Formats: sequence, C-alpha cells, structure tokens
Amino acid sequence: MFSLQGKVAIITGGGSGIGLATAKRFVEAGATVVIGDINDSSDIAEQIGATFIPTDVSIEKQVQELIETTYRKFGKIDILFNNAGIGSGGKVMAEEDSSVFEKAFSINTLGVMFGIKHSAKYLQHGGVIINSASVAGLQGVLTYGPYVASKYAVIGLTKTAALEMAPLNVRVNCICPGTIETPMIQQENASSQRAVNNVITPLGRFGKAEEVAALVHFLCSDEASFITGQSYVIDGGLTSGISHGIWTSCSQQV
Repeated sequence: MFSLQGKVAIITGGGSGIGLATAKRFVEAGATVVIGDINDSSDIAEQIGATFIPTDVSIEKQVQELIETTYRKFGKIDILFNNAGIGSGGKVMAEEDSSVFEKAFSINTLGVMFGIKHSAKYLQHGGVIINSASVAGLQGVLTYGPYVASKYAVIGLTKTAALEMAPLNVRVNCICPGTIETPMIQQENASSQRAVNNVITPLGRFGKAEEVAALVHFLCSDEASFITGQSYVIDGGLTSGISHGIWTSCSQQV
C-alpha cells in the first residue's frame, strides 16, 4: 500500500460510498483524515480514526470553514478529495425544470470549485486535489442532463486548475467512475439498475467503492508525482464500446 504517512487529507462526502472507502484506506496508509459531509458522520469518523466536520459543499462559507478548520487543527493540508455529489435527472431536457440543473451544479460543480478555491493557498509545494467526475462527464446519458452537464464541468475545472496550480507544484486530477455500488445507486431502482448494468458493462458487474478508493490513493501518492490534469476512467469497460451483453441482446432481436 502506498504510504501517506504524515499527510493530512480532506474528503468531502466522506461519510459513505466512495468517500468513506477512501477515508478508510487513507487512514490505513497513515494519513490524518478529515471528513466533510452534509450528513452526520461523527460516529463513522470516530470508528475509523478520522475527524468529522459538518459541511454542505453547496455553501461556499462551509467549504471555506472545513478547509480553514483543518489547517488550524493540523497545521497543513496535503490532499483534498472533492468527492461530494448527487445524482440528478430523470426527465428529458424539454421537460426538466431549471431548478434541477441549479441544484446539480451547486453541489457537483460549485462544490468542487469552492474546494479548489479555498484550498489553493494551503496546498502549495506538493499538494494534491482529486475531483469526482463520472463517465457521465464523457458521454451523454438519456434523461440525466443535469448530472451529465455538472460532471462535464468538473472535468473542465480539473484541467484548468491543473494548469493554474502547476507553478505551485500542486497536482489536480479527476476520476470518472462508472456504476459503483454506493448508497446513491442503491437509492434508485437497484434490481433494474443491476440487470441493465450487467448487460452494458463488459465486466458484467457494479464496481466497488474500494476499487475507486484504490485509484484515488494511487493518484494522491508520491508514485503519481508526474500526473496532473488527467481524467481517470474506472468503469469496467463501460465507455470502451459495445459490450458482449449488448451485442448478444441486439443479435437476438434481429
């Protein structure tokens, strides 16, 4: 396991799913971890040896307080994982309300921007920022316009921030997960989601939060010191092309 000994890491949305899996992994690797989450994650944080600070990433002041409180308490910040996000959509754009777009952008995109903005001065000289995008930021997804647009924006923010922060020796990358077994997925129609995913994903299953956490861990480690401005896809082959399952299903219809 890549060592994060002596590092201080902030993880938004760290109380569940990918964020929690990453928090656990970081603690095991020797990092001091601060979880920022809109939901009370104090018990979870205590169980894994992390610190919890209530944070709604759509409110800039709260993101600023999360970062500044962490710095005051631990004296430095080495890693920021902008992970908090929501799924959003369900209607074609001709029928979607603008408020759904506004909410998706306030959390998925502005939340990332607030993190970048307020962490910049603390991350100088070797810091790392990882942003959570999605495979939905690489292609269209029917009826998920708000989510797709917000995640495309995260990829653009990542590339721009990487250029702006390179002179400070701060690396900025993003991850683009496919369908991952998380509470956000489980809240939707899990059985139909699983059936569809098993067909469209070449590896034929949901990804695990721990698998995404392993990628984030690598990107935050010294072994990834020459990687910045990149979008890393972890999707079981979903975006590679037509899967065997889809090909077989279509062939049976002809």
